[in-house]
Amino acid sequence: MHIPDGYLSPSTCAVMTAVSLPFWAVGLRRVKAAFSARLAPLISVCAAFSFVVMMFNLPLPGGTTGHAVGVAVAAIVLGPWASMLAISVALLIQAVFFGDGGITAFGANCFNMAIAGSFVADAVYRAIAGAAPLGSRRRVVAAGLAGYVALNAAALLAGIEFGLQPMLFHDASGAPLYCPYPLGIAVPAMMLGHLAFAGVAEGILAAGVVAWLQQNEPSLFEIHAAAGRGRAQRIGWAVVLALVFAAPLGLIATGTAWGEWAVEDFSKPEARAAVAAASGNVEPPAEAPGGMARLAELWKAPLPDYAPAFLHNAAAGYILSAGAGVALTGAAALGLQWLARGARRRNPVG
Repeated sequence: MHIPDGYLSPSTCAVMTAVSLPFWAVGLRRVKAAFSARLAPLISVCAAFSFVVMMFNLPLPGGTTGHAVGVAVAAIVLGPWASMLAISVALLIQAVFFGDGGITAFGANCFNMAIAGSFVADAVYRAIAGAAPLGSRRRVVAAGLAGYVALNAAALLAGIEFGLQPMLFHDASGAPLYCPYPLGIAVPAMMLGHLAFAGVAEGILAAGVVAWLQQNEPSLFEIHAAAGRGRAQRIGWAVVLALVFAAPLGLIATGTAWGEWAVEDFSKPEARAAVAAASGNVEPPAEAPGGMARLAELWKAPLPDYAPAFLHNAAAGYILSAGAGVALTGAAALGLQWLARGARRRNPVG
């Protein structure tokens, strides 16, 4: 679901970034007061949790892969505005340092997973949970459905963005310049695996976390009362650390996520067959579209594909990348805290 550089036109990327900017700005304003109540550590935990969760790839129909995002957990614990910031931080670290998601497509990826995902999860959870007691089983069901719907909403948005490209951006001969597959192929290809598998994983993850919190940290559902509680944060970091060392499990699923093929895959017979099989048996172009080829190498990530060049063991590289990503998300959350405190000093409340 991480859209790489070259799959969306520059104008599409600009529009999606412009749409995302007001959400980020309002989000920072909305949470700046909460930072004084020490919400920042929880944002850091949720960002790190999301980062690591997205490294656990799942096999999907057609030989592709997908993953959960952890957005429903973040939305339920933090609220949608802080959740949006936490997931955006995770996506930024992935794009800049690991090449997972494009630099140009950062706004689109954030809109799909962080912004739409957070608000859809929050809306579904609130609608189903209602005024149910904090320990109610209804809240567990609400969390599961929130995760399922939110992830599929994000996948649908990505599918639409992919599918609009050949309709809107092509050369004089009609050949697509960016993503080569239209809506009729892109949307079903994105939705099949997410409806059947990845969305279920996101739902199970959210329901499981909420069930655990009900038994162990029910006050965490009340952000302002729980934001300063060190025990919840310590447990959260312990879980993140455990996931870091379990991250190589994400290497078990083979294949590439739909719409994340490398430029060279379009000219390799075996890779072309895999692309076609995942796209309704419709052959891809004989070579990568021109616009895609130009933008694909725009940014060289220091640790591409979570595989440091100096390590020749994939599992060790994945663990090192997961640990580095967690550290970077923590640092980025501290940066958000600094921004919010600066804004609070400039515009004091009360």
